[in-house]
Amino acid sequence: MAEDGDRIAELSFEDALKRLETIVQQLESGDVPLEKSIELYGEGDRLRAQCEARLKAAQARIEQIQIGADGTPAASRPFDAE
Repeated sequence: MAEDGDRIAELSFEDALKRLETIVQQLESGDVPLEKSIELYGEGDRLRAQCEARLKAAQARIEQIQIGADGTPAASRPFDAE
């Protein structure tokens, strides 16, 4: 399973999303045996987590909210990773 996780981590966001869509279609078809369905579900969950993490990272890079003295959002500025 570690190899599967490594393989998923190497996928681009777009490739991971395409694979996840394929898995969903397979599971929804109902033509997959139970054991294979369980494997696909696990892979799909890891792909979902990977996509979610990449989206959160991209969002953080795009914008960082600045909080005012009163605790409310005051402005936003581009995220500087350095």
